[in-house]
Amino acid sequence: MNTTQQHLAISDIQKDILLLKNGGGALLLSVSAVNFGLLSDREQMAIISAFAQMLNSLSFSIQIVIISERLNISSYLTLLNNAQKAQSNPLLSEMITKYKEFIQRTIKENEVLDKKFYIIVPLFSLELGLTASKENLQQKIKTVLLPRRDQIIRQLGRVGLKAVQLTKKELLKLFYDIYNGGVLEEKLPGVPINPQDLAVRLKNPFRLTDVRSGPSAPEMPTSTQSKPEPIITQSARTHPFVVEELE
Repeated sequence: MNTTQQHLAISDIQKDILLLKNGGGALLLSVSAVNFGLLSDREQMAIISAFAQMLNSLSFSIQIVIISERLNISSYLTLLNNAQKAQSNPLLSEMITKYKEFIQRTIKENEVLDKKFYIIVPLFSLELGLTASKENLQQKIKTVLLPRRDQIIRQLGRVGLKAVQLTKKELLKLFYDIYNGGVLEEKLPGVPINPQDLAVRLKNPFRLTDVRSGPSAPEMPTSTQSKPEPIITQSARTHPFVVEELE
């Protein structure tokens, strides 16, 4: 019975480097993206020119790979459901329901994709010479492949893109997802929502404690602390928004 490993060109992964069955090697760079359509004409021309200079400066071949995965946002919908259950204001609860229906309708009508960009920097077996061996491959990786990686990262930095070499763990996960398929699920932390945390004060926003920053939340200036406390017309325990009467 044939296994998937028999059809792969990869024999092993050592020190974040892919070792190929034909004697060569390769490394993968994960590259960030830039929203090209939102840039001005001058910025677009600058990026195109810098990218062209990068390609012209290369004395070796590279491979650019774009992977599109379907994005499952069920975790995000669960977060909306928790926010709706914690909401005591009927108007805001109805708004969350409409927003959730909008998200579900959008996903149903349009496929939500998550795109990832990679650059493969290869080291061909012909570059190892006639006496190819593991020792020769390790030497070529240090003297040839790693300088190529540094050159690509430096040139992409001029374009405004950040490139990072994938580690062994990230490579294993990447190839597992490629050959096993499936849907990518965006995992969001299931933080419980307290309606009291949604309170908004109109006049004294600094008096509320920031849940994320804790005790380090900014305090109200000293010059305003001597003023009388405003009258609260609605209770924060039963309403997510606190409306204060203006003086």
